[in-house]
Amino acid sequence: MTPADRVQAVVDYGFTRREARFLVLVMRHAGVCVRHQYAAFAGIANGGDRCNALFAKLVRRGFAVAVTCVHPRARLYHLHHKPLYHAIGEVHSRYRRTVPARAVVERLLRLDAALLTPEIEWLTTRSAKHAHLAAQTSAGTSEPHAPHLQDASDLLPGTFPIGIDHEGRAMVIYVATKPWTDDFRSFLAGHVPLLAAMRTWTLRLVLPSALRRVVADYQRAMHEELESRLDAQTINDLGWYFFHVRRRTNWSEYPSDSPVITRFGRCATVFSGARFMRLYRCWLTAREAALTPIPAAVSEALAVGRASLECVVSPHDYELFAPVVRGARRPGQRDAAEGTAGEEEGEDASRGINGSLNRLINGSHRPRYRPTDRSLRDRFADNAFCLQQLPIIAPSTDGAAFSAAPDTVPISAEAEPRT
Repeated sequence: MTPADRVQAVVDYGFTRREARFLVLVMRHAGVCVRHQYAAFAGIANGGDRCNALFAKLVRRGFAVAVTCVHPRARLYHLHHKPLYHAIGEVHSRYRRTVPARAVVERLLRLDAALLTPEIEWLTTRSAKHAHLAAQTSAGTSEPHAPHLQDASDLLPGTFPIGIDHEGRAMVIYVATKPWTDDFRSFLAGHVPLLAAMRTWTLRLVLPSALRRVVADYQRAMHEELESRLDAQTINDLGWYFFHVRRRTNWSEYPSDSPVITRFGRCATVFSGARFMRLYRCWLTAREAALTPIPAAVSEALAVGRASLECVVSPHDYELFAPVVRGARRPGQRDAAEGTAGEEEGEDASRGINGSLNRLINGSHRPRYRPTDRSLRDRFADNAFCLQQLPIIAPSTDGAAFSAAPDTVPISAEAEPRT
């Protein structure tokens, strides 16, 4: 389907074209959204009548649900209506499923990245990405030599979308949610064939505000992986160094002034860092093929300005939009949760009225009071024995009191005391 067909399919459900364009982006990129994202997309006031009208319509018609978040005033909207996804050709979209709390920040940042350039065509599925790469490769625009990939899963890894504008420029999205760059380096290595096939491209790196401090680390990782090519001498030293690291060579057998010890020490210093640790892991399975330098077209595109890195740090704290886990209560919600427990659980729900009388139902683990001290037990026994010796006084027929006969049934001394 074309972008225009998707928008028209959503318009047929009673939405305006502006609302339909936003909903198409939400369904294809995240499945969830918040109000200020639509307000920024439409150029309207956040929390205004026109902004709230869209989300009220979605909830009222059953197209979306409003999810309670950690912040009491925040609301996360999950678009889950199956016919709406079917209308835009996303029948088996994973975004219809309930969003895990740990994935909310990444989903919202992914939608922010798409909303920066909503007019371009996005490749959101793995099959669409591979088809576009095959088309570019068959056109003969890519360099035949590329770094070795272990299997097909290493090619174009991740679920981040790739955009293609009307001029043919590629927009590669990566959302960073961790302070280390190992995953980012593997992501770049898997996208090298696509970057080599495209004449112009932009890598858009999106980070949450909490990771602002590691922007320089990600920029350095891109420079090392895409701009700093390995020459023949460096590849030779890497292969030699990795061989001895894998072999665990015992250098104590060599003289201290041996050239090989000097060479190994120099390599250990130069080849330290995340870049060469990733290369070593690849070398363990692919050997020399893992040390193939990146295509010159990638580094040349960055050098002449046909390719660029765009870093975007979100100004919003999306941690506040994490859904509240079911069963957890915020301060002040205890009475309301207890009042609606019967409606949620039905007539078969176990209800406790008194914690001391219904400990199992109410979840109380305090044991019943049972005297364990020997002196206490003796005291109970003595009391029972004294009660046994007391006569039972009953009124006589003529109003006079009399003592009970000795064979009157006494209170049993073995009865369990009531506590």
